[in-house]
Amino acid sequence: MKKILLASAIASLFSVTAHAQSSVTLYGIIDEGVQFSSNTKNVVNGVNVGGRQVALDSVSGQQGSRWGLKGAEDLGGGLQAVFTLESGINLNTGALGQGGTEFGRQAFVGLSSRQYGAVTLGRQYDSVVTYTQPVTTIGYAGSTSLNEHPGDLDNTNNSLRTNNTIKYASPSFNGLTFGAEVSLGGQAGNVTAGGGYNAGAAYSNGPLTLGAAYTHFKNPTGAAGTGLFTDNTSGATSLSGLLNSGYVTATSYQDAVIGGKYALGPATFGLSYSNVQYGNITADNGATAKFSNIDAGVTWAFTPTFSTSVAYDYLKGSGLNGSDLGNQHFNQVSLLADYTLSKRTDIYAAGSLQKASGTNSQGTAAVADIGNLGDSSNSRQALVRVAIRHKF
Repeated sequence: MKKILLASAIASLFSVTAHAQSSVTLYGIIDEGVQFSSNTKNVVNGVNVGGRQVALDSVSGQQGSRWGLKGAEDLGGGLQAVFTLESGINLNTGALGQGGTEFGRQAFVGLSSRQYGAVTLGRQYDSVVTYTQPVTTIGYAGSTSLNEHPGDLDNTNNSLRTNNTIKYASPSFNGLTFGAEVSLGGQAGNVTAGGGYNAGAAYSNGPLTLGAAYTHFKNPTGAAGTGLFTDNTSGATSLSGLLNSGYVTATSYQDAVIGGKYALGPATFGLSYSNVQYGNITADNGATAKFSNIDAGVTWAFTPTFSTSVAYDYLKGSGLNGSDLGNQHFNQVSLLADYTLSKRTDIYAAGSLQKASGTNSQGTAAVADIGNLGDSSNSRQALVRVAIRHKF
């Protein structure tokens, strides 16, 4: 009788294991480098006089330093419960990234099905990042802040996350994937305030990859943690540089991105276009600021362990109401070389040159600002980074 009960208990244990397998993974990336800027913001007596700077940096490399936990529980029938908690970190000070938000990179939970896709809830990446980042130079030519689109206005370098978000992501249908998000804002008497939506799709077939996405957000500079530009706990707005800080009173933001890349032997070529609009800027009598951005690049893998890339970006801002305000132009060239030491560790060097012209959002002469790392005191800026990246 005891043997029968023991056998029954063992069988039950294996049955539970088969239908309720779960896992939790600790992971992270440390991307630390020495970074040189030819002209970084240095304000003396209220005037930006600029100046050279050499510093250690762990947040603007190929992948910002982070750690996280992700898990999945098998619920049977191809269905899983999933979660991710991911925090950005500044290696040199130990501070949290994303404006001090504890899990500022991602924090969500949901259900995922191999057949029907996934529905997740929390703080998440938007459709621009999911479906179009891979077909911009950020995605295939080295994702450092040194080659992000000026100001990252279109969020292709993932400067922003969406809070209070319900997200759907489809499985792959012969290379086609798509998804959408709704960010719940809502105030008493105005359920749409501080909310937004986005959607996107991508298609991959052999050497060809295409992507497109659209985002719309209302009241993007709302109170701490509620706006797209104030999505952190401190409430500090990301509209901090002269490029777009004059649009802090905009009541809407929209972003459309489309692009593609093509692999040909050891080379990958790409091209993308984005259009960004800050709508109904109350400080400028309801005007709309418009930006058009185009990038092109190529990555060449000389060996399985060594690759290089070159990227060019052009950003044009339109003047408001027929004036010169906001009529600005940016040209940027970026280079990157990467050498893999192991599956988890690589070293790389990157450099970028940027030239600005025209009139910025504050009505003064446009200034360079590579990677949102600080306005130059003039129209030119150069940035160089040498770094090591380790994944665990």
